[in-house]
Order: sequence, then C-alpha cells, then structure tokens
Amino acid sequence: MARVSQAHLDARRRQILDAAALCFARNGFHATSMQDVLKEADLSAGAVYRYFSGKEELIAAIVGEVLGEVRGAFEEASRQSPPPPPDSLVAAVLGRVLALRANLVLDGVPAFPRLVVQVWSEIPRNDELAAVLREGYGGVRAAWARIVEAYQETGAMRPDIEPDHVARTMIASVLGFIAQQSLFGPAPVDVLRDGLRALMSMSSGQVDTAAEDGAVNLVETPSN
Repeated sequence: MARVSQAHLDARRRQILDAAALCFARNGFHATSMQDVLKEADLSAGAVYRYFSGKEELIAAIVGEVLGEVRGAFEEASRQSPPPPPDSLVAAVLGRVLALRANLVLDGVPAFPRLVVQVWSEIPRNDELAAVLREGYGGVRAAWARIVEAYQETGAMRPDIEPDHVARTMIASVLGFIAQQSLFGPAPVDVLRDGLRALMSMSSGQVDTAAEDGAVNLVETPSN
C-alpha cells in the first residue's frame, strides 16, 4: 500500500475543518449533523472519522486553530521593541485571520463572522467548548497584557491602567467588530483600525475633569 504523504493528510484535515465551519456557520452547532459535514466535505464517514470523532472535536479544533493563530501573532508582537501601535496591530492580526478563511463563503458573503457568533452562542450549553475558549482567550489576554506593559515601559501608554483591562478591551473590540459583520454585512479591517486610531488620538488634555464628571453623573443619575 502506498504511503500517504503528510501534505495529503494535512489537506484532507483542512478540507474537513472548512466543511464543518461552513455547516456550523450556516445552521449552528446543534442543527448540524455529522452527515451534513460529510456531504459538505464530499467524503466518506471513514475518511472523516479518521480525523475527528464527532462535532465536539470539530468545533474545538476550529476554535483552537483560530485562537492559536491570534495568540501566536500577539506573542510575536510582544517580543518586538517597541510593539506596533494597537490600531495597526489589531488590523494586521485580524486581517491575517480573515484572509486565511476567505474561502469560507455562504451566499456570496464571508462565513467566518457568522461562525464566530454561532460559537459564542454555544458557550452556555457546551462546557467543553467554553473551556477551549477560556484557555485560548486566556493566552490572547496574557499576550496582550505583555504588549501593554511594553507600551507602558516606553511611555507610549499611561502607566496607571491595569494591562489586563486594556487586553480585555482590545479583545472586546475585535469580537464586537466581527459580530457586527453578521448584522451589517462585511466591512474591511480598516474600519476597526481607523476607529481605534481616532480614539487613540484623544489626549488627556482634551478631556477635562469637569466633562468626565458630568458624564459619570449622567450615567449614575436615574431618570424621572
């Protein structure tokens, strides 16, 4: 029997993951059956089950792969001195992730944003997936915190803010941007980059204490 090359095995695994991602984006995790994945991948059950035992392993592999790419990119940035500015860094990493999944299309629209929304909606029901996400995003948070510390060490960012607070905010901005695409349609990463750039352009001297206090009072004062 001829030996199957590693390149062939990797390509087959990629074929299965992409098919599963399309199915999950189209119908959600629970409404998707393994038969749906087999049909989308145009493979036999034996060919698919050689790699994955079921839907849980498929979704965990998809999520782990994406978060691994994101974490690796931010860890690489954290080793630069100084790291790229947040607006450029976020746009570059998100652009890379989206480009790698540009082949995932449903009805002419990128499927990746819909997949992200489906994954997050599954968290309350799927403890194993929640654990994968918790570990993956924990690594991303840690990498972002190191980037923030580097910003603070060089004086590029105020030092009195907890790095993890910035890390969680940056993750939230990316997730929110991706979720918006499911609602409003595709948008280039330049939109997120420019929005962050505009916010970063505001200096503390441009926002006086009175205005900040007024905003706090507005939020805290109950309406009549």
